[in-house]
Amino acid sequence: MDITWLGHSAFLLEDSGTTLLIDPFLNGNPKAALSADDVNPDVILLTHGHEDHYGDTVDIAKRTGATVVAITEVAGEIGGKLGEDHQVFDPNMGGTVTFDWGWVKMTPAWHTGTTPDGTVHTPAGLLISFGGKVVYHLGDTALFSDLKLVAERGDPVDVAIIPIGGHYTMDRIDAAVAAEFVGARQVIPCHYGTFPPIETDPEIFKSDVENSTASEVIVLEPGGTHSA
Repeated sequence: MDITWLGHSAFLLEDSGTTLLIDPFLNGNPKAALSADDVNPDVILLTHGHEDHYGDTVDIAKRTGATVVAITEVAGEIGGKLGEDHQVFDPNMGGTVTFDWGWVKMTPAWHTGTTPDGTVHTPAGLLISFGGKVVYHLGDTALFSDLKLVAERGDPVDVAIIPIGGHYTMDRIDAAVAAEFVGARQVIPCHYGTFPPIETDPEIFKSDVENSTASEVIVLEPGGTHSA
């Protein structure tokens, strides 16, 4: 299963001809590796509706016909824009949506959430079973102890995608503790370097995590791919 960082919190997960797209903030993202017209996902997964995550969801879904999965209130807004014939799933916190390729579960994330159109909602993390692996995209979150509970519920996490930029999420110091809580085999940092307030050094994060846990940290450049 290939994981490609598109910049900020946007990722492509690809396996056996199926493509998942997470948080497609591409057009308008100064560090985006691709434009919205360059991606052709089967499913779009959203952690929450802030503009730097919601991004190009509607335009991509209209063009490709991709199924969308988002927290209930955001899914309702998106469904209204895409029309009743477009498949949009609306799980709430703790809810799981099952596909022929696996499943995705909404998990807690400590953050705020309002879409560009004003829809207030609860942000989430995404626990994803895909390609024989479990990927945990923590979403935008502060450090909190229940990250450990989420990671220990069910199969072990193979890859954790963790924000490290600070200011809008936890910083790299708190993120190192989050990596310890989750205990994933591999960790990929995200949500840093896009804008001045979230500049940080991922190599220090890598060193801190690998010196204190058994996790391997994979630092990607936007557009870089890791085979998990």
